Amino acid sequence: MKYRLYYWPEIQGRGEFIRLALEYADADYVDVWRTSGSRNHKSKHPPFAPPYLAAGKLVIAQTANILLYLGPRLRLAPRDEAGRLWAHQLQLTVADWLDEVHDAHHPIGSGLYYEEQRREAKRRSADFLASRLPKYLDYFEGVLRTSGGPWLLGKRLAYPDLSLFQMLAGLRYAFPRSQARLEGRYPRTVALHQRVAGHPRLVRYLASPRRIPFNRQGIFRHYPELDRI
Repeated sequence: MKYRLYYWPEIQGRGEFIRLALEYADADYVDVWRTSGSRNHKSKHPPFAPPYLAAGKLVIAQTANILLYLGPRLRLAPRDEAGRLWAHQLQLTVADWLDEVHDAHHPIGSGLYYEEQRREAKRRSADFLASRLPKYLDYFEGVLRTSGGPWLLGKRLAYPDLSLFQMLAGLRYAFPRSQARLEGRYPRTVALHQRVAGHPRLVRYLASPRRIPFNRQGIFRHYPELDRI
């Protein structure tokens, strides 16, 4: 099947978690809005916002929901129901974490410019870096410690591993100083990031024009004044 991904062409954002799964699995897909000017896609179940994925007659929205669908089909999820639900649970936790990253620089509202909420962002990001970020990193490090293998679900990579890789990559861009201080406490998470980055298909993808660079329009944004604990 040829998948059609619909997401903003200028940013990684939430769509990148899906791109990573498709790229890792060497799936046949097209990043529609990067190759076509058309932004319309009719569906009986219209998505609220991108990303969404067209798979045959199905149109599936929400990052975690799309990955729940793709996981078994791309061999990036366990076959048993309990395993698939565990993978989905981890992905939903990543989604919560990603929202908090966004709110670190836009705590008042997405419709306002960063400059209009800079003072509030300094307070929010300070709390995020001091309290919330270590809690998420502690959690995923603990999952890796007890998983029975080098990956979150054990001995085989699954899509939440790719998402954890993306979170670490984005945090290194947005908060380089803070991440450098913290990462020594999370050797398993750092090692997972390195293993994912070293996979041959991901090496090619990350070095290709298909990988959109981090920038200040995406979820991960680097403002030096916010990178302080």
